[in-house]
Amino acid sequence: MFWPSLRAIERRSYDAALRSANLGELSTATAAPMVLIVEDDPETRHFYQSIFEQGGFRIEQAHNGLQAFEKAVEACPDLILTDIAVPGIDGIELCRRLRADARTHSIPVLAVTGYGDRSYPDRVIGAGANQVLIKPCSPDVLVSEVRRLLALNV
Repeated sequence: MFWPSLRAIERRSYDAALRSANLGELSTATAAPMVLIVEDDPETRHFYQSIFEQGGFRIEQAHNGLQAFEKAVEACPDLILTDIAVPGIDGIELCRRLRADARTHSIPVLAVTGYGDRSYPDRVIGAGANQVLIKPCSPDVLVSEVRRLLALNV
């Protein structure tokens, strides 16, 4: 079962979610952490970019798994947020490749998926993701989970 895409949900509900989200701000004493967003849907990518920029993060973006792996090597993000169903190589294969490469093996990966199968998150974790969230999830949950994973990786 798939959750409706962001396109299927009214834009005003996302705007309201952004306004009501408790995203907080990161300390400006150090460089803001960089999150690489891997998402093929432009509206969803923009939504993620908005919530993380409001939370004080720097953003890189990729629209498919192959581009994401290249950007992970080049940009050395602090965390990768990836959808599982992306073109090229999917999020599961992306996790495997990230973990197999010495340049990217320690970057935390937060995977998001619309797949509702209860065994699916275990497959994603087995491929190397640190955490899996089922879509749709609130901006608060996304930002909180990113901050938690970054704190564990320090």
